[in-house]
Amino acid sequence: MRLNTIGYYFREAFFSLIRNRWLSLASVGTVTISLLILGSSLLLIINANHVAGSVEDTLEISVFLENKISSDRIKEIKKEINNIPGVSQAEFVSKEQALEDMKKDFGEQKDILEGLEKENNPLPDSFKVKTSTAQLVAPVSNALEKLPGVDQVRYGQGVVEKLLALTGWVRITGTVAMILLSAASVFLISTTIRLSVYARRREISIMKVLGATNWFVRLPFVLEGVVLGVFGAVLALTILHFSYYELVERMKFTLPFIRLVTEKQQILPYMGSLLVLGMLIGAVGSIIPMRKFLRV
Repeated sequence: MRLNTIGYYFREAFFSLIRNRWLSLASVGTVTISLLILGSSLLLIINANHVAGSVEDTLEISVFLENKISSDRIKEIKKEINNIPGVSQAEFVSKEQALEDMKKDFGEQKDILEGLEKENNPLPDSFKVKTSTAQLVAPVSNALEKLPGVDQVRYGQGVVEKLLALTGWVRITGTVAMILLSAASVFLISTTIRLSVYARRREISIMKVLGATNWFVRLPFVLEGVVLGVFGAVLALTILHFSYYELVERMKFTLPFIRLVTEKQQILPYMGSLLVLGMLIGAVGSIIPMRKFLRV
């Protein structure tokens, strides 16, 4: 492609943006609003997944051992636990350590536990077991119950299943919402750019009659759509950036127990995808409405 031809495409796109400035502003506004809604939904999904993942990471299985079990058998049980598929960590907690932990939990009221040391300690030896994924908590617990020397296994039966169902529902709903919003954004922008193409239908027809190829006619419109998409995306990202970090600061004081995602390595890929999406929406939104006017 010759250099003067490329210059022609950019000149046509630039003059078209100036000539149809009101429609251009409308297209930028549509892209901005659509990506603002989409970006807000993305941030909501990121944080919902973050909270769900944090809760899942706290899931732990308590394995209580039988009384008067030998130290050799405890070592064997630890090996057997680590051999169960899905187990990521197994920590032994002696009855003495369990009593000390309970005293710390009681704080100033720990005096009520005096006299329970040594042979009077009613707490059993136990293991704290973690799994590689939250979905493995129930099957691993079933396997732990079958080990000789294990008296009782607890992992919050019922609560875990409800928690997993809730986090799964949050992820599915977020994904479906994101897909629907993306489709709505493409439809809105395509409709707006179609108005710009319709206003120039006579110009397009004349170029086709004079022998211009489809891509020669199409490329200035595609460039115009990409520029509109980039402007709209940059504006949306700027608003999202300042409003999100303002929300993070306010949440620190009003709801300090909810920690929103602030790590840039987690947020930047999503924000970068919004910029690319803005360019694609602008390009696709320009190509689709032109097909009708190129059939001359």
